[in-house]
This record gives sequence, C-alpha cells and structure tokens, in this order.
Amino acid sequence: MKTFSFTGAKKIVFGRGSFADLPEHLAELMVFRPLVVLDRNLAETGFREKVSGLLDRAGMGCVIDDKTEPEPPLELADKGTKIALKYKCDGVVGIGGGSAMDLAKAIAVLAANKGKAEDYLGLNRVPGPGLPKIMIPTTAGTGSEVTFTSVFIRKKLKKKEGMNSPYLYPELALLDPELTLSLPPHPTAATGIDALCHAIESYTSINASPMSEMISLEAIQLISDNLRTAVHDGGNIEAREAMLLGSLYAGLGLANAGVTAVHSLSYPLGGRYRVSHGLANTIMLPRVMAFNLPGALEKFVDIAEVMGEIVDDLPLREAAYLAVEAVESLIEDCGIMTTLEELKIPEGDFPVLAKVAMTVSRPLANNPCKMTIEDMVEIYQECYS
Repeated sequence: MKTFSFTGAKKIVFGRGSFADLPEHLAELMVFRPLVVLDRNLAETGFREKVSGLLDRAGMGCVIDDKTEPEPPLELADKGTKIALKYKCDGVVGIGGGSAMDLAKAIAVLAANKGKAEDYLGLNRVPGPGLPKIMIPTTAGTGSEVTFTSVFIRKKLKKKEGMNSPYLYPELALLDPELTLSLPPHPTAATGIDALCHAIESYTSINASPMSEMISLEAIQLISDNLRTAVHDGGNIEAREAMLLGSLYAGLGLANAGVTAVHSLSYPLGGRYRVSHGLANTIMLPRVMAFNLPGALEKFVDIAEVMGEIVDDLPLREAAYLAVEAVESLIEDCGIMTTLEELKIPEGDFPVLAKVAMTVSRPLANNPCKMTIEDMVEIYQECYS
C-alpha cells in the first residue's frame, strides 16, 4: 500500500435546516462583518433578503456581493476584494454553485495577502492564509466547498485557469439539502453529472488512495441512485439529500486524488465558448471513460456494478464497458444528451482546443492512459454528433 495523505475543509456540517446556524458558525470563527458572495440568479429569488435577515437578527452586519455569474471572469475576484477591503470585512461566505464558492475563496485569500488575482494563478502561489471562509453550496455539483481550487475565465486569453493552494480550503463547509430544493431540472442534471464526473475521475486517477477510492465509489453510487429522482421530482428531499452528500464525497475525492482528462478537455470549451463546466464535463465524460478503459479495467467494473449493471460471468473488458453505457443512460434519462454540434462548436477548432487542453497538464498526469494531442482531437470528433 502506497503512502498517502488526505485533506479537505477544516470542518464539515451537513443536515437539513443547518443553514439557520450560519450566525453561530461565523461567531465561532470570530467573524462579525462578513462579505457574502452570492450567486446572481439565487439573489434574484429573494435569497439576498433571506441571508441579510438571518444575519441582522443575530446582530451581525454583512456586505453582499451578488454579481457572481456562471464561469466567472478573473476580474470579479479583484472587484470583490476591493469591496471586502473597503467595508473592512473580517470573513467571507460563499453561497451558490461552484462559481460563487470559487470566487469567495479567491476573495478571502486576496483580501488578506493583497496583490491581484492573476498573481495567484497556478499551484501554491498564495503566500499565506486568507480571511476565514464558509462555503454553502446550493447545487449538488462542484464540491467546491471542500476543495483547494478556484477556477476562472481569462477573457483575453480565452481560457480557464485556476488558483490551487491549501490556503483555499474553507474553514467550514455548511451543507443544507433544503437549499437545493428549488434548483430547476436542467441545472440539477448538469451539476449532478459534474459531481459524478468528479467521482469517476478521482476513483480512476492514478493518484487515488484507499481512502479516496472508498469515498469516490460511494459518491458514484449515491449520485447514480438518486440523480434521476432529483431531476424529475425536485421536491424529493431524500433524493436531494443523497445528491448533496454524493457531491460532497466527490469533492473530497477530487481534492485528494485529482481529476483526469475529462477536465483537460472540458476547460477549453468553457474558456473559449463559455460552455458551463457541468455541461462540458457531461459531454466529455463517456468518451474519455471509453478511452481510459485499458488503464483501469477492474475499477470500471466496480463503477458498473455500483451503478446497477450486472457484471457477473462477463469478460473483464465487456464488464468494464458497462460503466460507459451506464453513464450514457443516466445522462440521457436526465435530458442532457448534448453534442458539440448542438453547441455550434466548429469542427475546424478541434486542433486548437486540443492544443489548449494539452496545457491543462495536472489532470492529464492523473489519467490512467497516456493521451496525445491526436487522441484529444479524435475525442472531440466523437463528441461532435
């Protein structure tokens, strides 16, 4: 057994209605004037007033930044930092999907370390701890509440880049399944497959450990058992609860084992065409799984089995391929079987996309099968129609 470590958010609180305890958690961290980074769409549903009312009743002041947008540009981190410094905020709360939480984590470290967001892009370039931060997901998707990564769009460069540092780990991940009940079917599906992608990639990563494998495989089962219900019966709290737990486990798997080539191939779609992260991963996942089969046949059999496929008495490769078919069926049942052609991605751009994908090197290093630029072009072509 190889040597391994396991890290994540410093504290995790999970449970229905747990959002109501936010003021107590802030007080424990000695935060009394937080900057609340709120998903823009969520703010329009009245959640802005819900947050401010909760904190007002607890005698806490807060500043709300509700300008977060999907696939956030890097400039929003610098703008949010100016707000935090101007109003002398002593902590940051991120509420929403991965975009809001990624933005909140970046603002927290920028406000304490100064500099500009572009100075911190890459691995371990954050010089020191940030402001205390609490992450509250309202989707069962990215797992950003327990990861050390914040991802942004570089508009001028037409690419996605991330900050990666242990200082980005939140002091608290606060997960309340009731906050996910109002998420519409399509984003429920796309974020759910994103979480499944994290779980499958981290399970098959060459950096997986016995501990991460256990968590990632459980995430795969939770998500595959409950995503259809969450999409088609969004008010089912049991399904929402299981999905949020699966997303949490997938995030922990991602943070410790890393992701694979799905993310390398999906990043250029977000950076160049603003395709949402969950949708881009959904499109790439089955084809990358098929490519990776020879490097992790036994693990793909495990995946097929926990997704409900009957693998007994089948040849190894045939049993492993059932994992690909199970994922394709789940995507189709959730109504998001999208192609690059439907997104109007030009076929002539595939070599350029592949070239950019090759620069997203950390996930490629985790991939169970070595992938060339020619392989990438072929996978984009397979995802075209």
